[in-house]
Amino acid sequence: MNAQDSTGTDKREVLLEVQNLKKYFNVSRGLGRTGKLKAVDDVSFQIFKGETFGLVGESGCGKTTIGRTIARLYKPTAGQIKIGGTEISHLNQKQLRPFRRKMQVIFQDPYASLNPRMTVGDIVGEPLDIHKIAVGPQRQQKIYDLLESVGLTKEHANRFPHEFSGGQRQRIGIARALALEPELIICDEPISALDVSIQAQVINLLEDLQKDKGLTYLFIAHDLSMVQHISHRIGVMYLGHLVELAESRTLYDDPLHPYTQALLSAIPVPDPDETSRRKRIILEGDVPTPIDPPDGCPFVTRCPKAMPICKEKRPPMIETKPGHFVACFAVNGDDSKN
Repeated sequence: MNAQDSTGTDKREVLLEVQNLKKYFNVSRGLGRTGKLKAVDDVSFQIFKGETFGLVGESGCGKTTIGRTIARLYKPTAGQIKIGGTEISHLNQKQLRPFRRKMQVIFQDPYASLNPRMTVGDIVGEPLDIHKIAVGPQRQQKIYDLLESVGLTKEHANRFPHEFSGGQRQRIGIARALALEPELIICDEPISALDVSIQAQVINLLEDLQKDKGLTYLFIAHDLSMVQHISHRIGVMYLGHLVELAESRTLYDDPLHPYTQALLSAIPVPDPDETSRRKRIILEGDVPTPIDPPDGCPFVTRCPKAMPICKEKRPPMIETKPGHFVACFAVNGDDSKN
């Protein structure tokens, strides 16, 4: 069974479906040689309407590339992207325009994602202008309503981004993402550039907006404790591959993949007694380059449970327990004959 079958008999409505998604980049290897950087390599998952799907992993694992490819900021190399049941991976920019209204992106850096030459009102109102949704007084009122929905006021509309703090700028970015009333919002590490004291405020805002507007989030982050807090289900990425997928509580209470276990063992906890009982898993070696990934399992070079078959074949994503998927021969055994 593949990761995209993770619904099984689940009757919840699937908003986004990603099937065998690949995104390769052409790179120079020197002396006139070229190669393929396999940023995302055969990833499949679904996101249900109204849920938050967390995507975690080390820097460079491909999670941001997945988000940008789903939003069609990158053209996929292969695979399918379906939103509301419609396949969009092959559409050109003109054909994509109606689907832009269904999904928007909140970017990581609030200092770089806002045009410094535009007022806040024009930044938030730009999507309305592009899609010709509102003009004149109606447009102005819509901008005021959007700013108020993220905790700002209409007086902020005439100011410029440099007049705001990082947390306020991210609120402006959220207001812009909400302008087209999307069904899916891709949150690309939306709090990693913010002060710790502000991060919780932004997360609470996102949760409140989800309840009020029925939003669906793809939440990309490397802060595992924050992802656990906000996500209903979580997918774990390693070297362009999805290696585990489960409900949030299940993943944290019973991680199955050796990489997931190592990641979770690194999360600091406030209880010193629990800290002393926990076993810290230290991974040896470095993450391989996605230009020349290892044969077989992508984690084989660092895995403490690696077996000979791990060097020969890539483990498929198997539903080990209801709703809990893992790609690991040490967990599932060799199912190649099935």
